[in-house]
Order: sequence, then structure tokens, then C-alpha cells
Amino acid sequence: MRVLGIETSCDETGIAIYDDKVGLLANQLYSQVKLHADYGGVVPELASRDHVRKTVPLIQAALKEAHLTAKDIDAVAYTAGPGLVGALLVGATIGQALAFAWQVPAIPVHHMEAHLLAPMLEKTPPPLPFVALLVSGGHTQLVKVTAIGKYQLLGESVDDAAGEAFDKTAKLLGLDYPGGLMLSQLAQKGRANRFIFPRPMTDRPGLDFSFSGLKTFAANTIKNNDDDNQTRADIAYAFEDAVVDTLAIKCKRALIQTGFSRLVIAGGVSANQPLRLKLTKMMQKQCGEIFYARPEFCTDNGAMIAYTGLIRLKTNKNNDLCVTVRPRLPLSALT
Repeated sequence: MRVLGIETSCDETGIAIYDDKVGLLANQLYSQVKLHADYGGVVPELASRDHVRKTVPLIQAALKEAHLTAKDIDAVAYTAGPGLVGALLVGATIGQALAFAWQVPAIPVHHMEAHLLAPMLEKTPPPLPFVALLVSGGHTQLVKVTAIGKYQLLGESVDDAAGEAFDKTAKLLGLDYPGGLMLSQLAQKGRANRFIFPRPMTDRPGLDFSFSGLKTFAANTIKNNDDDNQTRADIAYAFEDAVVDTLAIKCKRALIQTGFSRLVIAGGVSANQPLRLKLTKMMQKQCGEIFYARPEFCTDNGAMIAYTGLIRLKTNKNNDLCVTVRPRLPLSALT
């Protein structure tokens, strides 16, 4: 059984084909980073227009890469939300149109569920149950996963998500888009202990996150210190260290609360190396296991959509030809 996956939730066009017996057959990805760089962030209308230009050619390229034709595809999966509404509509419309033309099911996929399941694409997938830390651009969530499709939200960001805080602090430091990646690269040149940033909401019980105050603390630190390269690197290091430490503290609490010994990290920020190192050391101390996807499957991609679509297809979780997308779509909406 082969599923074509279409990802167009934000600024990357991802197309992939997944076979339930062979695995990933094709994976095509186009990034709009250069398109949005001059604006310092994603411009929704430009993103939508670029998805219109790129989606069909990438589908053709994926079929060619897999040495398949339309007759070999058993279903079409597409991201239905959350994301930018215009960008989502491009993928949903094309996905539904292809499904109708090819007479196969069309399967709407939850973007965050796809991130959560991305580590399943690896040779050693995480066994169930586990705690998942989802850290993408606009989301920071801790989820209790007892089975595929059975998710309990344990905690989430009440204001800025970790990825948003990275990007906003990068702007304060004068870094180019994409800011989060640039900040992490700058932090590698920073010195430990020159600046100590707070670990927000770790001095009280609970599993929610808040990174808005950390961004403000960074802004005040930048304002009150010299604007030289080493100082900027030291601030970047302190900020990243605070975010990583905060995420680790909350993950440890979630594992204790659930009694689970497995941790999955997914989403774009899960590619952050200091975060991976911190959580790996933490799980080793607790004699637990940690799982994450390779870097190319951490950011938005079609492979995770195709895989999740296959899972949904096998459980008959597909819809009719109605094109429905939701810019805000909680995991609790899944049935």
C-alpha cells in the first residue's frame, strides 16, 4: 500500500511516497527560506503562491524518483492543519483533486501528529507508550502517547513557543532569517556563565511552558551590555541554555508523572544539538530511552505526512471530497 504525502502548512513544500512494506520510496522538499529572507519572516500570501508553483512539479518528481505512476498510488494524504490557511488550502485542494482523479481515498493529516510520528520513520522506532515533546515553530507541547491516535496533552506553551522565542530573540540580536538556526550557530561561540537566564515556570508545579518573559529578559540583557560579537554570542548561549534546561526539567516531570521511561522529541527545534545532548544525558541517568527523527524529518516534510496518512488509512480515518483546513487544530480534535 502506497501513500502520497503533501505538506504545505507553512514555508516548505514537501512531497513524499511511503510504502507500508518497503518504507520511504521518495522524498522531495523545497524550502522558501530565500523567498522570505528579505522580510525577516514568513509572508503568508507569498508562501501560498509559491506552494501553487512548486507542489505539482514536486509530485511529478516524487513519482519519477520512486519509479511509479499515478496508478501505483493507493491514497493521497495532505496536511489539514494547523498552519497558514492559504498554504494549507493549496495542499488540500491539490490532494483532494488528485484523489478524485485517481479514485483513491483523500486523507487529511494533523500536522502535529505527523511531527509526533516522524521518529517512526527511523530504523528503530519508539515502542509505545512514551512521552512526546513537540517543539516546532509555533508549538511547545508535552503529550502522553499510549497508542497511535490516543494522545493526552500534559502541558503546552501559554504564550510564545520555544521556536518563536528563538526567532524573536534572534531578531533582537540582529540575526538574519531563519533566526532560530542562526542563534544556535552564534551560541556555539558563546561562553558559559557570563550571563545566567531564568528557567521560566520551573519554580512551580505543572507542565506548561512560557518563553515570552525569557525573550524580554534577553532584550534587557542586550540593551544593558556592549554590542560586540562576543557579547552577542554569550547572550545567545545563555538564552539557548535556558530554553534547553527548561525543556529538560519539564520532560523529567512528565516522565515522573506518567511513570513512562521513553521520551520522544519531535518538531523543528528537536534538531537542536544542545537539546538532544541534554535530554540524552538525562535519559541515560534515568535508565530510560530517547528517540528522535533525523534532522531532515524534524522540520516540515512530506514523509511524515505520507506515513501518518498510511496509519490513518489503515484505521479507516479518511474523509469525503470536502476540502476543510483548520489553521488552529488541537491534537484533542483527533478521533
